[in-house]
Amino acid sequence: MKMSRRARRMSRHHKRKKGTMGFNMVSLMDIFTILVFFLLVSSSDVEELQNNKSIRLPESTAEKKPKETLVIMVNSEDIIVKGRKVASVGNVINNSLPIIPLLKQELEYQASKSIQSYPGQKFAGEITIMGDREIPYRLLKKIMVTCAKSSYTKLSLAVNQAGSGKDGK
Repeated sequence: MKMSRRARRMSRHHKRKKGTMGFNMVSLMDIFTILVFFLLVSSSDVEELQNNKSIRLPESTAEKKPKETLVIMVNSEDIIVKGRKVASVGNVINNSLPIIPLLKQELEYQASKSIQSYPGQKFAGEITIMGDREIPYRLLKKIMVTCAKSSYTKLSLAVNQAGSGKDGK
């Protein structure tokens, strides 16, 4: 049986379509490129500590970048560990003990949690104290002694990096 012109044209069209069917990789490669850049940027080293507006850090010319450690934040009212209020500054200053019992308890808990999370690894004992520049030295000393008694022997103090201009800004 003879095919009509329309049937032959449709047949040719379907034969051509089968041969050219494929997968467009250009847009998929664009998506993967964007994904790779996002992962590279988001997995970079930690260079900044968490920000708290109630704490004004002292300035320093230190060049060393901060490490990711346990952070104790101290403002004029509270002592905070991992976002949780541990003690009141007024009570700590008025107390005659050389350590802060509630802070010691929290630090020991955080240390045990760290040891359980990474079995087989030696406990680093690193901690960063992020204290307001106006806190009294005797409070800072009590915090440091409490950290040392709780196996956190590598202490760092968080500071803002001072500018390198002529006037120090």
